[in-house]
Amino acid sequence: MGDSKRLVYWIRRLSEIAMLGWLGMMLMIDLVLAITIGGFQWLVPFCGACGMAAVLLRRRHRLNGYSVMLALSFGTSTAIGSTGFDGTPGMAETGSLLILIIGVLRHVEPVRRAAVLACVGLIVLMSESVGRDYQSSGLVFSFVLFAGWSMAAGIGGYLRFQQERRVEAVHSVRRAERLELARELHDLVAHYITGIVVQAQAARTVAETKPDAVLPALDAIATAGSEALTSMRRMVAVLRTEDDPARKPGTTLADLRMLTDRFSSDGPKVAFEIGQGLDDRTLPPEVMTTLHRILQESLTNVRKHASRAAWVEADLRRHERVVVLRVRNFGSASDPRVARLGGGFGLVGMAERVEALGGRLYAGPSPEGAWEVVAEFPLP
Repeated sequence: MGDSKRLVYWIRRLSEIAMLGWLGMMLMIDLVLAITIGGFQWLVPFCGACGMAAVLLRRRHRLNGYSVMLALSFGTSTAIGSTGFDGTPGMAETGSLLILIIGVLRHVEPVRRAAVLACVGLIVLMSESVGRDYQSSGLVFSFVLFAGWSMAAGIGGYLRFQQERRVEAVHSVRRAERLELARELHDLVAHYITGIVVQAQAARTVAETKPDAVLPALDAIATAGSEALTSMRRMVAVLRTEDDPARKPGTTLADLRMLTDRFSSDGPKVAFEIGQGLDDRTLPPEVMTTLHRILQESLTNVRKHASRAAWVEADLRRHERVVVLRVRNFGSASDPRVARLGGGFGLVGMAERVEALGGRLYAGPSPEGAWEVVAEFPLP
């Protein structure tokens, strides 16, 4: 998990360094032009340096940095244009504005506000071509700047579209998972209440002939009620329409082993081990059903992404008050889906289930080179 995070961190840092290096080269060109032209052209490198600072701090001060750059750029264009001397658009300044426009279109909410800010950026860029007309080449500058703005707007709009698609897909998976959790909540409550009713009827039957047997029955009823309330608190409290009344109330450890045996018969071999201290009475029913779902989803992913020469190692162990399910896939190419980099909506559904029970889920490469899924659940 740590290696995956470090990889993502360094990829982002290298991209930032490359982008700032590109802007730095443009700033050097602006300095050369400022020395050549003189006058208010010295404001252009200053705007470029401010633009680089705004790009560097854009994640924390996106709107403030963008607004300051718009004001500086427009003010510089007005100052140069009012003198009647030649001027040129700043390359670092323009590049920074285009990068900031991409970020505004991608992240600023609502979309209407982002579009308005991007249009203001276009006006500021056009003011550069008008106010900094170098030897009657303002028309050429206008075309180049408009082309750059169009490209930045297209990139920002596309990234926003993909981001919203991703968010909507995640929400859809979570809604479906919550409906499934509600289904299991229904079955769980029905299972416990059925037991309570049966025990209450039995207590009433023996009350007249064996009064001493009533107290143990009442204790059993109280215990079952307490377990039902605990399980209900740990499940997602959502409603659903009953559409499968024949569903079984939960699974057992035997079902987990049967699942791995069926998978091994027509797919990569699975070595499944259940640690000491675990049985059907140790694990709450809602944890058992979630373990079954995670194991099933993990094996399905192995079938999709691994070759038949691969093999799978799965184990379920208890560490004090935490139960951990680990599924590792060896002998195949790494899964192209990396945690936190998109894709893998099945992982989103599994994480939704685990988090609903107060646990946590990790999916990613292991230090041994395998792809692993690790789910941890706290035990009551």
